[in-house]
Amino acid sequence: MILGIGTDLANIDRIQGTLDRFGDRFRNRVFTQTEQRKAERRADTAGTYAKRWAAKEACSKALGTGLRMGIAWKDMAVSNLATGQPVMQVTGWAAERLAQMTPAEHEAIIHVTLTDDHPWAQAFVVIEARPVAAGVHISAPPPKP
Repeated sequence: MILGIGTDLANIDRIQGTLDRFGDRFRNRVFTQTEQRKAERRADTAGTYAKRWAAKEACSKALGTGLRMGIAWKDMAVSNLATGQPVMQVTGWAAERLAQMTPAEHEAIIHVTLTDDHPWAQAFVVIEARPVAAGVHISAPPPKP
């Protein structure tokens, strides 16, 4: 079942301007160390930050709160699997909110996708609740023999 959906569109040039004006103050307020390391390794640093900014905004909307009610920017963090697929982790108040909105005997899965086409960066987040059987985490089926 779908618990929440959020999307956001960020202007890469606006994020670049904010980086130019506030530098580390902005980076350290909004982005985790992992997110900063990822962005600083990329040729399009501002685009990488803009996609993560949009993902945080989209996630807060999917949580049903927007960036209010105690959610901090760093309570939501984007990292990537080895395949490059983005994943969203939540901590702090965002994790508490996610737990509150997740029905009993379900686990919450946060799906996130990112894209950019200069000057725009976009993120889309869907929060899904999947049933769990007797507290067992649902995973992929075993490979066929």
